[in-house]
Amino acid sequence: MDHYRSVLDRLPEAFTTVWISDHLQFGDRPVREGWTLLTYLAGAFPRFRYGHLVLAQSYRNPALLAKMAATLQHLSEGRFILGLGAGWHEEEYRSYGYPYPSGGTRVAQLAEAIELIRAMWTDSPASYRGVHYQIESAYCEPRPDPPIPILVGTNGPKALAVTARLADQWNWDGPWEVYRAPYERLRAECDAIGRPFEEITLTAGLTISMPNDVTAFEPTYEHSFYPGQVFQVLGPSPADVIREIDRLVDVGVQHFQVYCEDLQTLDRFIEQVAPSVGGVRSPPPRIKEKHRDG
Repeated sequence: MDHYRSVLDRLPEAFTTVWISDHLQFGDRPVREGWTLLTYLAGAFPRFRYGHLVLAQSYRNPALLAKMAATLQHLSEGRFILGLGAGWHEEEYRSYGYPYPSGGTRVAQLAEAIELIRAMWTDSPASYRGVHYQIESAYCEPRPDPPIPILVGTNGPKALAVTARLADQWNWDGPWEVYRAPYERLRAECDAIGRPFEEITLTAGLTISMPNDVTAFEPTYEHSFYPGQVFQVLGPSPADVIREIDRLVDVGVQHFQVYCEDLQTLDRFIEQVAPSVGGVRSPPPRIKEKHRDG
């Protein structure tokens, strides 16, 4: 709790949203369960909105998840964003006894989960019959008011097609050189089905480091859980971070999930970056381990 308080208590009013990851294990490293943690923080720090980056659709029956989300939306007075992904971390699937089907199957499940959840939120009772998920005369009361935005976090071609068809918001990592390819693919998928691209709220996750000693700055990092993948770090100066954020704002990104390497970087972001970023009123903090959700 002290860790979260040390971060959240120092944030000015312009920061509005907190994002939590959803993983069950990474080897023997301590990992907190994401839904429980988020609901606890929503009660302890009621001035923020909350979302996951992102819930693995496999871990919770989608009808139950719809009910959980509607309940949290009611109790938090409209402060919840439902972030979903297809799921990807095979280790935790196997360790916790979940089936681990192909990536294509998990994406198909993601699409059905979103359709079923929306049915639960709009019909009473709701019925849905898909290949993977079914409900019959299921009630979800109270239905969420205001409606809960659904965010999909992905860079996969099949999941981007699902995003174009079913999501309210989309998330992937910045900077622009990383964000560009899935961004262009998502735009193309929207064009293919005749959906205005502007209907989807674009968000971007940023890892930021602004050390006192700029020679200590490392512009990329690799993680043992993601062999062969290289992740980008923004910095080392506030001007460098502002330049990259402005580039994303220019293409329509409206919301940023910020992971700062340390509290010094967070303070520097608050004091020197956030006030200077054009068009972005509330870059939200991202409280999570340094690993990509799916």
